Amino acid sequence: MTIVSYAGITRPSFLLAHPELPVLVYCKLQLNTLSTFRIPSNDMKRTEVTRFRCYVAERTFESTSVGSSLSNTGDVRLGRKQRSSSSLYSRPSLLEIKNDKITNRAKVYEFLRGIGIVPDELDGLELPVTAEVMRERVDFLHKLGLTIEDINNYPLVLGCSVKKNMIPVLDYLGKLGVRKSTFTEFLRRYPQVLHASVVVDLDPVVKYLQGMDIKPNDIPRVLERYPEVLGFKLEGTMSTSVAYLVGIGLARRELGGVLTRYPEILGMRVGRVIKPFVEYLESLGIPRLAVARLIEKRPHILGFGLEEQVKPNVGSLLEFNVRQSALPSVVAQYPEIIGIELKEKLLGQQCVLHSVIDLGPEDFGRVVEKMPQVVSLSRTPIVKHVDFLKDCGFSLQQVRAMVVGCPHLLALNLDILKRSFDYFQVEMERPLDDLVSFPAFFTFGLESTIKPRHKRVAKKGMKCSLSWLLNCSDEKFEQRMEYDTIDMEEMEMPSFDMNTLTEPRSDDSASGYDDSDDEHI
Repeated sequence: MTIVSYAGITRPSFLLAHPELPVLVYCKLQLNTLSTFRIPSNDMKRTEVTRFRCYVAERTFESTSVGSSLSNTGDVRLGRKQRSSSSLYSRPSLLEIKNDKITNRAKVYEFLRGIGIVPDELDGLELPVTAEVMRERVDFLHKLGLTIEDINNYPLVLGCSVKKNMIPVLDYLGKLGVRKSTFTEFLRRYPQVLHASVVVDLDPVVKYLQGMDIKPNDIPRVLERYPEVLGFKLEGTMSTSVAYLVGIGLARRELGGVLTRYPEILGMRVGRVIKPFVEYLESLGIPRLAVARLIEKRPHILGFGLEEQVKPNVGSLLEFNVRQSALPSVVAQYPEIIGIELKEKLLGQQCVLHSVIDLGPEDFGRVVEKMPQVVSLSRTPIVKHVDFLKDCGFSLQQVRAMVVGCPHLLALNLDILKRSFDYFQVEMERPLDDLVSFPAFFTFGLESTIKPRHKRVAKKGMKCSLSWLLNCSDEKFEQRMEYDTIDMEEMEMPSFDMNTLTEPRSDDSASGYDDSDDEHI
């Protein structure tokens, strides 16, 4: 619909008119007569002035018409002005919009401060327009188990929309198998996940983990243990740490298990963490391949701080009379010894053994060398095992010699000790001194090793030491049974063999990456 408005004044002889409005479409015209009043004139003729107002769209136009009962020269006034912003059809100005935002944000901040949240870090972050919407967001975080303290630790979480960010991410984690009971701790450790895109950020990381031979059923446990992995870039730290470990000899087929048990490896920088750790163990005398085997079995050792834990603990071992040459064996037998609070344990255990069997400092060093796990034994089992040996008829001096020769006596099952000793005493009919000379007798299986070998030697009429009888493999024992004489050099106490960590595996894959594997890294 097109509306054209004209305003003018009539005289007997002519009509003066002009268009006042532009062409408009679908506008409603409203004409209101405001007032009529008289104006006195010199010729005392009556003059009437009529004012009317026209509303079209968002603008208001005023027009004044002057009428006279007689022809006379008059004024023509035409006015137009824009209505105030309070009109129903008005649009707020940019300044008004800005002021409204400032006012609303102040109300949101006031609400947050009222519940104990410090909003200082939220400046510049897009937040809900009203305090009511912010309240809903905070309530949702509370339902997830997050406290005000948790939100203050990472206030940017308040910039996440419940519907657009939080719910899609949590639904995705739930579908993967992450337990809802772990969501609270998960979000405390890595609240940034709520900002992530499922398709762009999260799903590619999960597929990468599966490519590292982590079983689908293990993916949820990996994420629960180390949620930060969801924030790593595929071509960054994750790929380089994996490549380095495989490069030093970690078996490719073991990689999935290693990462499942200790996914924190994926966040470790090679140059700052992994490589210095490996090189330090090498400097102690542990071959690189043996280090790789230790990592396969106990990947958490990579989390031991080199400067804070490992080096101080090695110093403590030397301080308590462990010989430098024995350090590789000590670490290889019990890798945890370089990551625990060691000095206090060493001091406490030295005092216990001194009080129970009168063990001296030098002998304590030999005990730690042969069984470093002794530092973690409690006093109660130590006392029980020592009492058992005394009840068997051994003197305190003999008990001390047996413990120094085979500290494992202090950790064996007492029932096993009793059965082995009964067989030794009743069937083998040997003197106690044989056990003092070879206390490792108690570490061999009674049914699998001691009985069958003793019967074969007795049947052949041979007399041998316990060490010659037991301290060898089954294959070696068969060879010994063919001897005419007993080789005294073979009568040695068993000890840890580092070569067991470096022996090649029959089913080992190549230690380095193949080109075909690069795509998974």
